[in-house]
Amino acid sequence: MKTLVLGIGNLLLSDEAVGVRIIETLERQYAFSPEIDIVDGGTAGMELLETMAKREHMIVADAVLTDCAPGTVTVLRDNGVPALFTRKISPHQLGLADVLMALQLTDEFPRRLMLVGVEPQSL
Repeated sequence: MKTLVLGIGNLLLSDEAVGVRIIETLERQYAFSPEIDIVDGGTAGMELLETMAKREHMIVADAVLTDCAPGTVTVLRDNGVPALFTRKISPHQLGLADVLMALQLTDEFPRRLMLVGVEPQSL
């Protein structure tokens, strides 16, 4: 059970691509052990089910709307993560919420889940 660092977002929608940009920076500037998978999830939804299943720890980076100042970083853990996606800013978040629900139903939900969300300035 490896750790997954997953960045999601749409490169065509300005700051909405923050998760993908985080992954690009991590890959360019750091080396990770084989136990850590760094994945650009783009706008994929259910296509990520197998990638996300049975992880010990999963960290998701994405743009989030929290009514805070642009650039504000919000960190949520475990059950707080799916709850945040009730306020969607992009169709891929619906897909991510569906994947998280499917992982719960199949008992493949990560043992630890963290969302690192960044408030966008422009969408």
